[in-house]
Amino acid sequence: MWLCLAISLALFFLIRWYLERQTVEDLREKYVFITGCDSGFGNQLARQLDFLGMQVLAGCLTQKGAAELERLSSERLKTIILDVTSTESVVAATEWVRGHVGNKGLWGLVNNAGVVHPVAPNEWLTKNDFVKVLDVNLVGLIDVTLHMLPLVKKAKGRVVNVASILGRLAFYGGGYCPSKYGVEAFSDCLRRELRLFGVKIAIVEPGYFRTGMTNIQLNLNSLEQIWTNVPQDTKESYGQTYFDNYYKTFKEAITTRCSTDLYPVTDCMEHALTSKHPRTRYSGGWDAQFFYIPLSYLPTVLVDFVLTWPWPKPVQAVQ
Repeated sequence: MWLCLAISLALFFLIRWYLERQTVEDLREKYVFITGCDSGFGNQLARQLDFLGMQVLAGCLTQKGAAELERLSSERLKTIILDVTSTESVVAATEWVRGHVGNKGLWGLVNNAGVVHPVAPNEWLTKNDFVKVLDVNLVGLIDVTLHMLPLVKKAKGRVVNVASILGRLAFYGGGYCPSKYGVEAFSDCLRRELRLFGVKIAIVEPGYFRTGMTNIQLNLNSLEQIWTNVPQDTKESYGQTYFDNYYKTFKEAITTRCSTDLYPVTDCMEHALTSKHPRTRYSGGWDAQFFYIPLSYLPTVLVDFVLTWPWPKPVQAVQ
């Protein structure tokens, strides 16, 4: 029995390895539009695909980011200023992309633009703190996708949505985790709706990485400002010691546990765009593959214990 199981698993992985090594033809003729290319994953992916000879169309939030990306890339790569929270900006970018791709359509749409902060215990935050993140990470992603879909359908191409392991395991407060859970749900629905059109949807779930979007000092300053604005009765229920320990733990997490090697994630994105048989989900990083994703399948009581034991206890915590 065990021998048959081992042989079956080995055969499965061998077949998958063979299929995933087959690449799409005429990559140099394929157009890919990427959001959030000022820095981080989007910036590196744009340069990575440009090196392969693909036709890269990059959306950047700032003119400075666009100019720096163009400086580091070939003349093929084109940039446009894009604010995914503005429908007017998304419409303009869609028409710009349409003008470049023509009748070929858009082979790849990579929804990478995202923000992380503000991050803090949920009780410390306001509605607007959540809206700021959701507008970029979820609503903006949906808006870009809906506008670009006719171009992707024409090419029978792919949509690659950047979620997170925090779209499977939510273990800190703020809008980031809800936004990534939303990306997972939207992507799953979209995949089932568009498969009959020949469009493939892939979700990339990075682990902990330090990118240009995750400015350490900006996150820490934001946390301090949030604590300053917390109502006094809420502050008393947590205590200053709790905040000091939370701040220290959070700082250690984003400075020592975050990888600066972005290739485990951008290689997943590249595979989703260039393989004849892309995966539905990609786990970017060793921590995602061998800790967070397996952890997500364990009983909830065990997951809660593992994810909360490093954090400090409030003054009024139940003993």
